Amino acid sequence: METMEIDSEKILHRKQATYTSLDEKFEIKKEAYRGQQYSQIYFARLHLMRTVLYSLVSNWKPHLPICTILQLEEVEGKECIIVGTLYKHMKLKPCILDEYSKERSVTPLVKPHNFMHPDDNLVLEDDSGRVKLGGSVILPSIYVTGVVAALHGKETSAGDFLVLDVLEAGLPPQIEHPLTPREDKYVVFVSGLSVGGSTCNPLQFQLLVDHITGHLGDEKEQGIAAEIVHFVVAGNSVEFRHGLLNGQNLAAKDQSRLSEPTKELDILLTQVAASLPLDIMPGSDDPANFSLPQQPLNRCLFPGSSAYNTFRSCTNPHCFELDNIRFLGTSGQNIDDLEKYSEAKDKLEFVERTLRWRHLAPTTPNTLGCYPFVDRDPFLIDSCPHVYFVGNQDKYKTALIKGSEGQLVRLICIPKFCDTGVAVVLNLRNLECHTLSFGTEFSS
Repeated sequence: METMEIDSEKILHRKQATYTSLDEKFEIKKEAYRGQQYSQIYFARLHLMRTVLYSLVSNWKPHLPICTILQLEEVEGKECIIVGTLYKHMKLKPCILDEYSKERSVTPLVKPHNFMHPDDNLVLEDDSGRVKLGGSVILPSIYVTGVVAALHGKETSAGDFLVLDVLEAGLPPQIEHPLTPREDKYVVFVSGLSVGGSTCNPLQFQLLVDHITGHLGDEKEQGIAAEIVHFVVAGNSVEFRHGLLNGQNLAAKDQSRLSEPTKELDILLTQVAASLPLDIMPGSDDPANFSLPQQPLNRCLFPGSSAYNTFRSCTNPHCFELDNIRFLGTSGQNIDDLEKYSEAKDKLEFVERTLRWRHLAPTTPNTLGCYPFVDRDPFLIDSCPHVYFVGNQDKYKTALIKGSEGQLVRLICIPKFCDTGVAVVLNLRNLECHTLSFGTEFSS
């Protein structure tokens, strides 16, 4: 009898990456609400950003004096520099009092996604006072309330400040990119899974899970899957059926319906957690607190996946390091809010602006909800990330931008997976990006 030759199967080992969580500043633990107002977070922001801008002014325009707004009267129309927080007066900005107004316009004055108006104007405010800004150098369409900037200009006879030049903080200092020879290691980003929603296709996400866990494709495909070292879910993972959460007591049948999306999500994430480390961030549609920074989703929502030490429930915003590559990202609320109150050619430009303003969410707390911090502003970006990602966008966009001190940042807009079937893959070796697209067709 002839002996059969059996090929020994090649065992693939998944690559590993050193992970460090940097979410501590976004965690609300020892904070206590004692009726404080939001003026304190603006004061903390101005105090910290003013120190940064003062240090930059010495290289920008060292020959000009730096004044407070109150001191403008003393310099009598001479050119100077003032530093403060911008306030944008918007004619069409929604007001809660309008909800109770008897005389409301029958036809909407503006499209609901943007509240810009040609008559919008900017005001600069510091500890000593405020002054209206004029001139064509600083455009109201670009800036929003909450941005701290240094302005070169002079006071006019009308009492306005004529802006001649603008200095933004620019990209913050960056930790050095590791110079050691690197191998290919990949991070996969996905957002807007909306499990349980009407547009959700469970098969699409199952295909993604099977791909990254190495259950799809030939040996070459599985070899690439073994190089995926981390999986990030950037918000809006579940969607609850409209009308279920209406403030009324739920019947037993509706209660089970309410838990179905999270159960389904947990089954899928358990497959991922059994294979590689994953981070899940809360989004605007997830069962988490509304205001930023959103706290981690409760682990009891994920009884299957949370049993693995590879599962991490994280804050939104989320900051971490993989092999000394720093990542910073949000689930998209900060960029979506900027789109309502300013203009740009695309979402990626909004993303870049927040980095150059050194603030993740400048519209907090004016038009975007946030916790009333007393002595700090956790959204200030003090260290420049190597990768800055934003979830739940309409389409995939990416760019590599360079700062004045050689900082290199990969910007990524992650599309909603339920609408596009697209996940984003980043190579840690060279910060290059590509997409994974999954589609399904059902024959009639």
